[in-house]
Amino acid sequence: MSGTRPQALLLVEDDPNDVHFFHRGLEKAGLADGLQVAEDGEEAIAYLEGRGPYENRAEHPLPALIVLDLKLPKKGGLEVLRWLRVESSLREIPVIILTSSQEASDIARAQELGVMAYHIKPVEFKDTCNLVKSLGLHWARLSGTAAGLEPIAGGDSLV
Repeated sequence: MSGTRPQALLLVEDDPNDVHFFHRGLEKAGLADGLQVAEDGEEAIAYLEGRGPYENRAEHPLPALIVLDLKLPKKGGLEVLRWLRVESSLREIPVIILTSSQEASDIARAQELGVMAYHIKPVEFKDTCNLVKSLGLHWARLSGTAAGLEPIAGGDSLV
């Protein structure tokens, strides 16, 4: 969006371990630059609206992709997704769900709200790295920074 800085990948995740593993997976793929993290649903909406500490779009650019957990404090992931799709001018930003929830109602609601994919968080670190690399490559393509990159197989999507 601005200068040479790629559009962000916004990870909305409250578990510090999951954030760490996600960041490490992107680092292993050489894609960690541009990762932004929101720790709850309210923070994610503030980031997307450019409010408070996120006003500076040079430091906090709009994301090319959002990776969203569903089980979040303050405002859940489905609430954030509903806000994004219904009340926001940013409804075209692609969203991928990465969650531990396998509840059919969560999957159905996420589909209704137009998620790109719904992934269950892998248990094994190696599987997490592969999935994160795949998501990172997809993000790089969306943000226009992926010239010549080949896809890496990731986890199975339920959507």
